[in-house]
Amino acid sequence: MSRHVGLDLGGTNIKTAVVERREGDWSLLSTGSVETGAADGPEAVAANLVAVGSATIAANDDVKTLGLGVPGHFDRESGRILLFPNLPGDWDGFPLRDRVATGLGMNIWMVNDARAFTLAEGLLGSGKGHNTVACITLGTGVGGGLMIGGRLHRGAFGVAGELGHQTVLPEGPLCGCGNRGCVEALVRADVLASDAGKDSAEEVFEGARERDERCLVAVSRMAYYLGIGLANVVTILGPDCIVVGGGIAEAGDLVMTPITEAVRSRVTLVPTDRIEIVPATFGRFAGAVGAALAGSLRP
Repeated sequence: MSRHVGLDLGGTNIKTAVVERREGDWSLLSTGSVETGAADGPEAVAANLVAVGSATIAANDDVKTLGLGVPGHFDRESGRILLFPNLPGDWDGFPLRDRVATGLGMNIWMVNDARAFTLAEGLLGSGKGHNTVACITLGTGVGGGLMIGGRLHRGAFGVAGELGHQTVLPEGPLCGCGNRGCVEALVRADVLASDAGKDSAEEVFEGARERDERCLVAVSRMAYYLGIGLANVVTILGPDCIVVGGGIAEAGDLVMTPITEAVRSRVTLVPTDRIEIVPATFGRFAGAVGAALAGSLRP
């Protein structure tokens, strides 16, 4: 028996998960969440990660590994940040892995948060038992990941699976990655809210349930662009399961139904009725669960 801690660094909250492995079987023991303090800059965020990591380790016996999910790209050799498009502050080159490892006094395994989400859902969640799984998580940004034959597919440069950064509207709005017309630039939560004239995605969904016309149009537009992106993934990769997670996906059928219809309307080469398009199992804690798995499996 061994326990493994996962930390998921988000723009608003740091989420935690503790998983236990016993004779090859995994179980989720606990989850938690604290504020990130992103506005205070990288050093403060690193200190907060150390604090919540220390508290989580102290509350559990026999912790073997710790995984850290991060919302962007990093150098796998040095652990330095390369791109954090949705967190404020000067993150370029920041040695996050070393800061947290030194503070905790243990080695840590760092993983992109969307890949962590993919690990959690592909191995233990809604994609479990499928051969080829595409995962997409919708919220402040739009992340993604691919799992083939039970293993993360990283590609030649380690960044395969960025479903949110494929171009679906040439010369469209500027994305945080520097490209224009990405899925993320068109469907992330603040764009959805702005399209509907609301303050948050949650208000948009509430309005859509009440048949507010502007909210319904905003949800339809989001599903339209997301459907293009996911249809591309189906045509190129041929997944038998697509898992949709993040805050937007928690709206349930209000979002899942138009997304599914949008994908199936654009794919003609494979039998889309045999592709499961399903919500995530672990909700907003999927990234933390996946980070814990990453720390143990070192994918």
